[in-house]
Amino acid sequence: MKRKRGVKNKIKSFIKYIIILIIFFIIIYVLIGVYKENKIRLKEREKNKIQIERTASKSETNSVEKVSIAESYLGFKVAAKLIISKINLETYVLKEYSKQAMDLSPTKFWGPDANEIGNFCITGHNYKKENMFYNLINLNLGDELYLLDNKNGKYTYTIYDIYKVKPDNISSLEQNTNGKRIVTLITCVNYSDTRLIIKAIEKGNT
Repeated sequence: MKRKRGVKNKIKSFIKYIIILIIFFIIIYVLIGVYKENKIRLKEREKNKIQIERTASKSETNSVEKVSIAESYLGFKVAAKLIISKINLETYVLKEYSKQAMDLSPTKFWGPDANEIGNFCITGHNYKKENMFYNLINLNLGDELYLLDNKNGKYTYTIYDIYKVKPDNISSLEQNTNGKRIVTLITCVNYSDTRLIIKAIEKGNT
């Protein structure tokens, strides 16, 4: 009887020992799982933090300089100011197209407001005056121009196309720009027999 009880006690002790080991390993397993999960969450937080910082950095890089330009010029409302350093041109772009306005300064001819998505078309005479388009013929692909307005600020554009068309060809006024900002400059050449077209796209979107 004593032997049987001894055997039973040993079996019970062994079972208890096994149960304790199982509980111990379960606890270890759970702790390892919690550790791994926390590690994954920490990595995700770091990843999200890096993405946010990159987005903020990109936003700062693409930030647009706010400016203040005159709202009128010689009695006409101003839409924007155009600066092309290469040809020493700094001129107002008048808001309303008319013969009287064009005799004073380049004017908006077609498209959205200045520096908005779309094709902002500017037309001007090639008069030999400091604020006119006389020297547009000296521009080349890759040259830059600046367009300033009171609402959106100052944007930089890069010239990507230069060509000539007949006066009745209005393809340069096309407004499908695939969500990009485009500036089109138009002036007469060859004694008004031809139109010089210069197209520029917002810098960084080429």
